[in-house]
Amino acid sequence: MQETTPVAPLTGTAVIVGRWQLFHKGHETLLKAALAVAAQVIVVIGSAFRSRDVRNPFNWEERRDMILATLSPEAVSRVKFLPVRDYYDDDRWNAAIREGVQQRTGGQGPVTLVGFKKDHTSYYLDHFPTWVWQSVRQEFDIDATALRSVFFEGADPDARMVVLRPFVSPGVLAYLQAWSRLPVYAQRVVEHNTVVQYRKKWAADVYLTADAVLVANRHVLLIQRGGDVGNGQWALPGGFVDKGERFYTAALRELHEETGFKTLDSTMRQALKASQVFDHPLRSPRGRLITHAFYFDLGYVRLPEIKGADDAQEAKWVALDDLPQMEDRLFEDHAAILDRFVGVYS
Repeated sequence: MQETTPVAPLTGTAVIVGRWQLFHKGHETLLKAALAVAAQVIVVIGSAFRSRDVRNPFNWEERRDMILATLSPEAVSRVKFLPVRDYYDDDRWNAAIREGVQQRTGGQGPVTLVGFKKDHTSYYLDHFPTWVWQSVRQEFDIDATALRSVFFEGADPDARMVVLRPFVSPGVLAYLQAWSRLPVYAQRVVEHNTVVQYRKKWAADVYLTADAVLVANRHVLLIQRGGDVGNGQWALPGGFVDKGERFYTAALRELHEETGFKTLDSTMRQALKASQVFDHPLRSPRGRLITHAFYFDLGYVRLPEIKGADDAQEAKWVALDDLPQMEDRLFEDHAAILDRFVGVYS
């Protein structure tokens, strides 16, 4: 009788990192490799807690559910999820992942980072030098951006699913079919098509914008967006810098046009506490928009009267303490801008 060599039980933790928008068979390759090398797998879900947009149409719970739809009951018991927000700051993002992994492992056992480096966007995989690196060969040449285009641009729902079928698991396909019947899908289709046309019209390499963070009596002034991009989401008053205009002037002009707020220039100069340029290449899915944000604090005064105008549905004074609960309704990277000046993230 031939003796068999016992297989050593798996130990330690494997980590995979991605946005998983949407979860396809290329992503599954990483997850399967991680399950093969460690007893526990932590799936980091990036771009969590944020508002929906063209690059991020699914919230983190929906992406988690798509991933779970591909797993057996045994694998489900071995997988944990770590949602991480976009800080637009590599140091904070790296620290959030390390802290989340530490909490989920209790600091026990080795940690292996599983991934493949496809291009310059995979630079983050080099940010965890204390973890063991496990490279995975890319079995499927799949682009998630192209799959999203199929899902949101195709006119025939049956044809969409036929095209997607070879690239996603049956569980994910079924999830997408059900999700496409929800009102949120119709909203995403409108925004997706609007942004496609937007990029054709606004095709320059860089555009300049200015935003105003106006605080009074521990409230910040926000607008609710109209139009098809970020419709209904809350944003800072702001917009494009006109030809020959300075950032500061543009910020005050947009503040007045969108909210009706206007006061003495000397008052605003005195209230100006800080300013910062926000230039992350992915801060806006509409294109490369670089903004200069100005933080004004009027102090403990009666809240000035305001009214939404121009392309704003509404203008509203929002208590600073309420901002954390609004994170997933704040437009593009405006949660990160607000966090820089007044704090949003816990």
